[in-house]
Amino acid sequence: MTEIAETPQQARWAGLAALVGGACVIGTVPILVRLADAGPAATGFWRMVFALPILAVMSARAAPNAFAAPSRPVLIAGAMFSLDLAFWHYGITFTSVANATVLANLTPLIVTGIAWLVFKQRPERLFLVAVAVAVSGAWIMAAAKGDAPGKAPLVGDLLSAATAVWYALYMLAIGRARQVEGAMRVMFWSTLASMVMLLAAALLLGERLTPASLGGWLACVGLGVVHVAGQGAIAWALGRLPTSTASVVVLVQPVVAAILGWMLFNEALGPWQALGGAVALSGVVLAQWASRGRRA
Repeated sequence: MTEIAETPQQARWAGLAALVGGACVIGTVPILVRLADAGPAATGFWRMVFALPILAVMSARAAPNAFAAPSRPVLIAGAMFSLDLAFWHYGITFTSVANATVLANLTPLIVTGIAWLVFKQRPERLFLVAVAVAVSGAWIMAAAKGDAPGKAPLVGDLLSAATAVWYALYMLAIGRARQVEGAMRVMFWSTLASMVMLLAAALLLGERLTPASLGGWLACVGLGVVHVAGQGAIAWALGRLPTSTASVVVLVQPVVAAILGWMLFNEALGPWQALGGAVALSGVVLAQWASRGRRA
């Protein structure tokens, strides 16, 4: 994606469109992870492996200095994203999908809190209400799934809660990096850093490194493509929107996942899930209304 001159209003709407599109693409990840039959961290590793060549080509075309030494925020983003994937994949194996989804969706609260306390980005009261509404909608959707508790609920819950922290730190680091660097360069180096860390984690944990079937390999390839399209769009959008706003908008992910589960796997979309989706999307719209006057 190329950077072009645009007014603040145009930048905000372009960033919002890219962010919603990226979040919708990322909403397909749980389906692909379910089909990839490698270890949890190893699945994340292959996602980065298949994404990296695409990002390398796009980075080389976007900027002449694409492969110069990365900045500290970019490396931090890569480390945080690898922790996010590893903790999420393991957390969902120990606790219920409902609990893991609820706890992972605490990201907007963490992002808003850190941006307020550390970066002095004081949110409007209406924006805080929007965060609460969006997170409540995601919680209703997840709780309505009614899954079994899992084989180690406390461990899974702790891992899933940590997932929200890692993803919040990832978004903040990406937001900082995007103030001075292009989206594709940021994505290339953060993906490379994540790939190295996820491979190390898979080896240390004794995971099976390679998928056992052709379908598993295809799912890993799909994850690589989704990573480029989804996280790339989010990284591009973070150059145009406040990180706290972006963290709320990406809550469309569980809504997309529920709709895809209904369409592809004939999973029932009950009234409570439909209500939760409507509430989450209302929170997203309210967040945009509250931040309409901010500059990217």
